[in-house]
Amino acid sequence: MKKFVLAGCCAAATAVSAQGVDTIRVNILGEAQVVTNRATKKSPIAYSNLDKAALERINHGQDIPFLLSTLPSVVATSDAGTGIGYTNIRVRGTDGTRINITNNGIPLNDPESHVFYWVDVPDFASSLQDIQLQRGVGTSTNGAGAFGASINMLTDKASLLPYASVNASYGSFNTTKNTLKVGTGRLNHRWAFDARVSYLASDGYRDRSSAQMGSYFTQGTYFNGGTMLKLIAYGGKEKTYHAWDGISREQLSTHRTYNPNGLIDKKLNLFYDDQNDIYFQQHAQALLTQKLSPAWSLSAALHYTYGEGYYEEYKKNRKLTEYGLASYTLDAIEQKKSDLIRRKHLQNHFYGGLFSLNYKEGAWDVTGGAGLNNFENDHFGNVLWVKNYVGNLRPNHEYYRNKGEKLDGNVYLRAHYAVLPTVNLFADVQYRFIDYRINGTSDKRPVLDIDKKFHFFNPKFGGVWNIRPDHRVYASFSVARREPTRNSYQESYSPDHSPKSERLFDYEAGYTYTGRTFEAAVNGYWMQYKNQFVLNGRYNEIGEAVVENVADSHRAGIELSGAWLPCPFFRWDANLTLSANRIKDYTAYLYDGDYNEYTHHIGDTDISFSPSTTFNNRFTFNHGGFSASLTSQYVGRQYLDNMKMRENSLDAYFVSHLNASYTFCFRGVKEMTVGATVYNLFNEKYETNGYSQTYMADPATRTLGSDPRFYPMAGTNFLVNIGVKF
Repeated sequence: MKKFVLAGCCAAATAVSAQGVDTIRVNILGEAQVVTNRATKKSPIAYSNLDKAALERINHGQDIPFLLSTLPSVVATSDAGTGIGYTNIRVRGTDGTRINITNNGIPLNDPESHVFYWVDVPDFASSLQDIQLQRGVGTSTNGAGAFGASINMLTDKASLLPYASVNASYGSFNTTKNTLKVGTGRLNHRWAFDARVSYLASDGYRDRSSAQMGSYFTQGTYFNGGTMLKLIAYGGKEKTYHAWDGISREQLSTHRTYNPNGLIDKKLNLFYDDQNDIYFQQHAQALLTQKLSPAWSLSAALHYTYGEGYYEEYKKNRKLTEYGLASYTLDAIEQKKSDLIRRKHLQNHFYGGLFSLNYKEGAWDVTGGAGLNNFENDHFGNVLWVKNYVGNLRPNHEYYRNKGEKLDGNVYLRAHYAVLPTVNLFADVQYRFIDYRINGTSDKRPVLDIDKKFHFFNPKFGGVWNIRPDHRVYASFSVARREPTRNSYQESYSPDHSPKSERLFDYEAGYTYTGRTFEAAVNGYWMQYKNQFVLNGRYNEIGEAVVENVADSHRAGIELSGAWLPCPFFRWDANLTLSANRIKDYTAYLYDGDYNEYTHHIGDTDISFSPSTTFNNRFTFNHGGFSASLTSQYVGRQYLDNMKMRENSLDAYFVSHLNASYTFCFRGVKEMTVGATVYNLFNEKYETNGYSQTYMADPATRTLGSDPRFYPMAGTNFLVNIGVKF
């Protein structure tokens, strides 16, 4: 009953409110950041900002997707059920492969998969100055094209004064987070140095879904008049037990925590101990900002990322020929299949440079820039052991190897022009070139030979009218194009299903009001796609979602958000997204038990993983050193594939979290904060992700079958935390 009362109150407030979370103020001081992709009040773009103070209030252990989960149109997922380890984010229904993620303007998405794996940089939020989430195409940026959103992060600015801080959290599932930060402040008015080390670990909500993660961040900043240079190095190492497979609907009731990964013997309840994913990634950045004159400034950056790791799996009853192994005879019977242990490796290098030149004088604010990045990724796999094998099994028998290489370049020109003091026009044009090659063999194909080139032109136009200082309207039209991922090529088994590049026309319009005690905004969007990649409800054998092109589809919606401050100690934030996400004339490609392909015409249908309603609400109370907040999120029904069958869907859910803390000071300590967070306050049983596995059960009668799987989230759980600043 409590849930429904609270939901009703929230909905009533949202009807008259807008852009609540967006109203958190961000002050970006003169920093050496290549941030030409940042939206401002002059940009006709829907965006939200989380500043450092807001991040500190909620950063107790969960990954960044969950820290952003209360922003408009956002849904976060977690395979372990806790928001720690492997997590992902969807915005307006689009998955992480279509969300462009940058740090200091430098692209972070993996150039082949287009995903950024947040698990590779644990506790990165502790080294961020702020995060901006742009919904829709957004501004021209570096890296893969944005088809649902952009997440732009800025690392900490250099501190003027020396400091040190320690933060520690502990809670349910043996979850722990420990962070140490230090800074020198300015030395001789020229240099400043900052560093952070972190360790996070959790057993996970699901069985054996443990995670152990360490990370570091260092930076040195040089100041000299109009020159600022930053040298940054950061990275992390993670070890997670696989929780890549979901569970059945029946198991949601009987054994919600069950994790099938690593199963050796079901009767003996025996699992493989080393069913782990281990990966190390480190980043280096050199960022320069140079003031050339009162009107001209230059920003430039060089970057390099190195990644190396593997995942190890126990696989049951596998065909030996798939691994380049001969069959063998055991007890006078030829054995063509056997249990085995395999290990898949990655080793990659990503490097490049980018620059932007800005002119700002009078009515003009013009930025031109370019970037060139190169990516090299070695993929190879080994068989470590075969059950009862008779024959010559070489140590670490290699059964595939291929190399992916991708060159990605772009140039852009963006201009703001104030035709009147209250009217600003915006134009942004980008040309992007991609040269992508794969050579060798893979675990899915005996020959993997890809050589593709793409040329994309992405224009954007719009305008902003500041009717009064507190009233603002804007509108924009943007075009974005995007190339297929590596998996799209690997999962394509015939020329008929060869992946195509996507195109998006994005129409946006909005209004914002900013008053002393009340702020509100509304944004409407129509996103028209050609050959959009959509999730089709199937996962490959390592838990990666499979996508397919659909010729004609759209996403349309309205985003309402706002904030009310009736008194100095209380604040109410809320946002609501109502959307329609449709595929026109959809035909599904399904398979029977022998992997024969069949077509199944559906017609117009909803796009998978695209809820028609998302709603967030937050009550915040601050008095003296005490702070408390109650945050609630509602996410509507999500279909696991594009056939709109209720049995293959995620039920709608409403989940709330309560946070409270107290901050005080005493001699020798600048500040101490003690707090606690209760996640899933009302013990909601809900799932944020899954897959359908729909198949052709009987081709003669066109009968469909499905075996949906789900990723359950934890029930009521908690984290206590303490932070000390010196």
